Amino acid sequence: MSSEKAAEIAARLDRLPPSRTVWTMVILISLGGVFEFYDLFFTGYVAPGMVQSGLFKPESLGFFAALQPLAVAGFGTFVFATFAGLWVGTLVLGYVADRFGRRLIFTWSLIWYMVCTVIMAFQTSGFALDIWRFIAGIGIGVELVTIDTYISELIPSQERGRAYAMNQFITFAVVPVVAFLAYALNGTRPFGLDYWRVVILIGSVGAVVVWILRRHIPESPRWLARHGRMEEAEKIVADIERQVVAEKGISLPPPQEVSPEKEGRGSLKEIFAPGYRRRTIILSIFNMAQVIGFYGFAAWVPTLLIHRGIHVTASLGYAFVIAIANPFGPLLGMLFADKLERKTQICGGLFTMAIVIAIFSQVSTPWILIGLGVLFTLAANIMSYAYHGYQAELYPTRVRARAIGFVYSWSRISAAFAGLAIGILLHGYGVPGVAVFVGMSMLVAICMILLGPSTKGLSLETINH
Repeated sequence: MSSEKAAEIAARLDRLPPSRTVWTMVILISLGGVFEFYDLFFTGYVAPGMVQSGLFKPESLGFFAALQPLAVAGFGTFVFATFAGLWVGTLVLGYVADRFGRRLIFTWSLIWYMVCTVIMAFQTSGFALDIWRFIAGIGIGVELVTIDTYISELIPSQERGRAYAMNQFITFAVVPVVAFLAYALNGTRPFGLDYWRVVILIGSVGAVVVWILRRHIPESPRWLARHGRMEEAEKIVADIERQVVAEKGISLPPPQEVSPEKEGRGSLKEIFAPGYRRRTIILSIFNMAQVIGFYGFAAWVPTLLIHRGIHVTASLGYAFVIAIANPFGPLLGMLFADKLERKTQICGGLFTMAIVIAIFSQVSTPWILIGLGVLFTLAANIMSYAYHGYQAELYPTRVRARAIGFVYSWSRISAAFAGLAIGILLHGYGVPGVAVFVGMSMLVAICMILLGPSTKGLSLETINH
């Protein structure tokens, strides 16, 4: 009975027309995610400052320095710690949003990593920085899973692509802010602190803002219905419908009949059951591959520019210019997010990234490097919003967060080791070695996505019937 009522709730949400009411929810969830992206993306921009402070010399890395590859990777250990924490958060704790609700976990995971990040900002050794970055990364990983799940369940099917594009436009808008702060504060000591510590601390204001935002975001009616909380689900949907009717001045059409999702226990083993096993394998391999290009560039762009002959201060300035492109990829995607099949958008972005990084590795003219960096960033972020929406669509409500957490976790562990690999490749082979690594990974990701199902314009229940 709960599955039938859940299908009815879903049908009522999917028949809603484009409205300010619906898009306000997207914007509020995305504003909560802004602080998560700030926390995630300051990695590349604080790297030069941390390295100059001597925090990633072997003697500062504690027992990590006993492992020669880690000692060579230096700052790569910080990147490793970041993504190792994300891996634990997405794999081990991804299920919590399925069990306790999207809204509750959306709030508390953000509080978790903000507190840990503040503590991290005052550490005085590379070893301590890595430990606290790992702990903070667990909270970021849970938040990433919850946001993807949240948006897919609240937004009508015909608007999901644009909702993810808007979400990432808003969240990526913070990346140039981080880059600018790192550039502007480099060489200064605000409040007597190293500039990179201040850059990290600025993001902690998100812990206050999220408490204000959360009051205006409803729980997912789909999740409530699947857990038998019909009265609450009905109340939320009715309230959304009332607001849309008042805003648009129209009567809503009758909901289309939607086949209910099959009943299940909501356990992890369901994502390996017939019908989902193929999707799980494809998305797991895809995530391992795509992140090497996405974060391999984003987290290392100032350092890559230095290895192309750009001075450390100028590299932060150029990285800021490149970072400005971050929100414009998803903004551009708003034009075609729900018109093109999700798979086409993902593969197009991956192919462009592979070509651009190959050219980037062979040039040293500043304006060409900047142009290529901007193009790579645009392509990467179009690919990003498209696949975030795509993988959320491929699983039923009862295991959506758990499934996203599992397949997404492979990108986290891959990025952790990719951070070490890029540090080692830069040391031994320079940017061309990194470019070969990234390009091959993009081709693997393309092959995986081509094997997946199509989802454009379909309800979540239809995709997962």
